[in-house]
Amino acid sequence: MFIKTLFTSMATLMTAGTILVSPISHAYDKALAESYAVMFQPVVGAKAGKALHVMKPKMFVEGLKQGKQVVAVDIRTEKETGLFTLTIPGSLSIPLNKLFLPENLDQLPTDEVIVVLCQSGVRASAATTALRHIGFENTYILKGGFKGLVAYAGPKEANTPPKVKAEKVTAK
Repeated sequence: MFIKTLFTSMATLMTAGTILVSPISHAYDKALAESYAVMFQPVVGAKAGKALHVMKPKMFVEGLKQGKQVVAVDIRTEKETGLFTLTIPGSLSIPLNKLFLPENLDQLPTDEVIVVLCQSGVRASAATTALRHIGFENTYILKGGFKGLVAYAGPKEANTPPKVKAEKVTAK
């Protein structure tokens, strides 16, 4: 009944020469859009993954084995991290919905590589893009997230401990 009344009212207004127009709003933050345009400018062709800072699981695992310093950040929910999470020294577990709180951003280094992980890589993509945009330029997405890591890291990779950087000992 309501829909019939609505259409009858619209038809009456149109017949009377009245046109209902809904203005299309183009309100957006132009400065922010321009900054994203600059950020995404190199994202073209075969090098798009590199420009977006996507890291393959193999590169991540091999880097750890070689003793490269990485701060891995698990952004899955507390419920998701209940069964398993990262055990890499220096890794952090900060759910995405809390990642951008000042006290959590303060935990992230600005002078080290940050690798963001989630279950599949989707949330990590969004988080990494935003982190890079606010100044954490050396931040990477783990391609495929934990699913990609598990698919790559079989028992051989998972059970080979990473090298620990030896400190230089000097005689006195």
